[in-house]
Amino acid sequence: MTDSSVGIGAAGLDSRIIRFDSAEQMVQALGTNDEALTSIEGAFPGVSLHVRGNELSIAGPAADVSRAERLIAEVRTLAANNTTVSPQVLEQLLVMLKTQSAGRPSDVLTMNILSSRGRTIRPKTLNQKDYVEAIDRHTIVFGIGPAGTGKTYLAMAKAVQALQHKEVNRIILTRPAVEAGERLGFLPGTLSDKIDPYLRPLYDALHDMMDPDSIPRLMAAGTIEVAPLAYMRGRTLNDAFIILDEAQNTTPEQMKMFLTRLGFGSRMVVTGDVTQVDLPGGTSSGLRVVSDILQGVEDVNFSYLDASDVVRHRLVGDIVTAYSRWDESRRGAGDARRNGGRAARVEH
Repeated sequence: MTDSSVGIGAAGLDSRIIRFDSAEQMVQALGTNDEALTSIEGAFPGVSLHVRGNELSIAGPAADVSRAERLIAEVRTLAANNTTVSPQVLEQLLVMLKTQSAGRPSDVLTMNILSSRGRTIRPKTLNQKDYVEAIDRHTIVFGIGPAGTGKTYLAMAKAVQALQHKEVNRIILTRPAVEAGERLGFLPGTLSDKIDPYLRPLYDALHDMMDPDSIPRLMAAGTIEVAPLAYMRGRTLNDAFIILDEAQNTTPEQMKMFLTRLGFGSRMVVTGDVTQVDLPGGTSSGLRVVSDILQGVEDVNFSYLDASDVVRHRLVGDIVTAYSRWDESRRGAGDARRNGGRAARVEH
């Protein structure tokens, strides 16, 4: 790609020309009906874009032209790697370009983990990419962040990848059976029926990543095991990729029990959201205290994701951010009341 920059006669204005290798590449990058072009114009209202042959000209305020040029360069790289440039991908690029101080967003969005059933699973944010790379480098990884940040889904993809590459002999998926408001005893059916709803999200992710017809066979052979955390007690898990999901609902004792199941040739990923603890009041969350306990322990990594890494519906990220602000304001109000109470006692 060759760019040229030419001032257009007014202070603070600039123009650039981006040349594509072919008309086909331009169509793949900008869309058959210039959908991407329309989205880019919407993101930079002061910038004008014009297509002529294999060239795209950009003109407007210098700062916006520079940002639009960088965005289009990333779009062009994605197109060259046969990555579909959807409106969602464009939105992710824009967010990463605003928040990412180093690296290229296209490097994140072209990092393939797993291809299954006509779709490719890959990280979609820089923090997700760092998390995936941490899983490759460390034996135990903690993925901590709010709902929708892909922490469990990406861990599942890495587990399936490790199994397919024969790096492990089996996948073990587990969750604590702690209720979010309901009680197991009041649910209908057998013990298996009662526990199944807690494990359903893990089954759903598996079905996204593997041939559904093969999953019962692999489970019957013990190659894939999905079980409540209580079933891990007393075991040593060798040559396995082990995922503990919803780890905020473990007690410190349960977390210790789980981590000490690690056997030779195994890897562990522990995921959870410390803002959604469903344990009875007064019970400490094992996920909240484990970072202090394991601080400095070699080959253990803590990866943190936040609202900017939410890859569900756009509103999920907004909801996570709104709740974080509400929690902070509530804590601030509580601190103010306590400080006021202390001041009143001192005066008294």
